[in-house]
Amino acid sequence: MRLAVSHRTVYRFDAPIQGVVQSHRLWPCQCENQTVIGWKVPVAGGTHGAGFRDGAGDLVDTVSVRGRVEELAVEVTGEVETRDLAGVLRGHRETVPPAVYLRRTWATEADRAMTEMAEAAVAGRAGPLERAHALAGAVRAAVDYRPGETHAETTAAEAFAHGYGVCQDHAQVLVAAAISAGIPARYVAGYLFSDAGDAMAEASHAWAELYVADLGWVGFDAANQCCPDERYIRLGSGFDAQDAAPIRGLAHGVAAESLDVDVSVSQVQQ
Repeated sequence: MRLAVSHRTVYRFDAPIQGVVQSHRLWPCQCENQTVIGWKVPVAGGTHGAGFRDGAGDLVDTVSVRGRVEELAVEVTGEVETRDLAGVLRGHRETVPPAVYLRRTWATEADRAMTEMAEAAVAGRAGPLERAHALAGAVRAAVDYRPGETHAETTAAEAFAHGYGVCQDHAQVLVAAAISAGIPARYVAGYLFSDAGDAMAEASHAWAELYVADLGWVGFDAANQCCPDERYIRLGSGFDAQDAAPIRGLAHGVAAESLDVDVSVSQVQQ
């Protein structure tokens, strides 16, 4: 499937600041699951640093904007050819060993209730893939999809206790549950195409990857109860939502900041 992405992020400041420095993970990762046909990430007035591939295999770029800044726009446009590999991440070069992803963060710390849920989900399941699927199903059963009720700083434990959240919360809860069951897991940021009118099919999307013996990293979208297929474009991964954020940065100056984001994913007819 060939997908076209338009992703515009605009930062506005109520008073001019002296500059902005950002780290971008806005390029689709290089793997057998997807092939980039064309991709651009222009930043008006920005100076791009040297791009590099980090230890997790993700492409990273740095951008700085100097002088008086009242508005900063980051615009992503491009096309990607995707393949359905049943959620298995293939041909993705990385140097970080899977065991690193047994690390917990403040956002993926599992409390007792989450640990008990994970233990119950994997009990009696011997196969590693079966255990991973069981965890994803248990997370979706425990956390209902409800937009607007959680926020960027909501932790996995908080979302699990509330029993609701969005794709970010489903992904972080699954990461936390998997780690508590001894399975390396990480948070993945990307895009999702849907023409079915599904409320859970947010164009800017997140899911989790669990490390399964003999298969490697396998994606699980607990929010939509499936493994990533040709509708998904993978950008990058991290220990949690903050670590995997496509845009991270620092502003030099004191000013109130507002943010507008517009994302669309469409299918290109061939």
